[in-house]
Amino acid sequence: MALQYKVNDGMRHRRAFEVARERGTAHDFESFRGARQCLLVTFKRSGEPVPTPVNFGLSADGRLYFRSEPHVAKIRRLRRDPHVRVCPCSFRGKPRGPLVEASARVLPESENQRADEIIDSNYRRDMRLVERGYDRMGVRMAYVEVTPG
Repeated sequence: MALQYKVNDGMRHRRAFEVARERGTAHDFESFRGARQCLLVTFKRSGEPVPTPVNFGLSADGRLYFRSEPHVAKIRRLRRDPHVRVCPCSFRGKPRGPLVEASARVLPESENQRADEIIDSNYRRDMRLVERGYDRMGVRMAYVEVTPG
């Protein structure tokens, strides 16, 4: 798995690492409308920021949702420290809008269906096929809600 992460970091846009160290300037997710990926910045115990592009969906009430496998490092980091930074980005993580300071929480299973519908509404057709393939294979997912502020 370590090789996979090195490959992913190598593919990530260099600006993703630069913006991860900046402070957020926006106060809501309005600039995310129309975007499919956002750069999620979580923090290691040392305080080092870790930028990761994720597919997301926005709810009508201004909350951002994404999903990921529950055992991955970004989920472990945000369970320990809910403070995150997010901004709209390209597939490789190149920032395309202002950074927002936010708080994230892993949702209880009772809230997963709503989050999944919100995320699914923002998928392109090809991404929907990939994500539903994971579902059919039985890959477990953690759903995360991100709130500005």
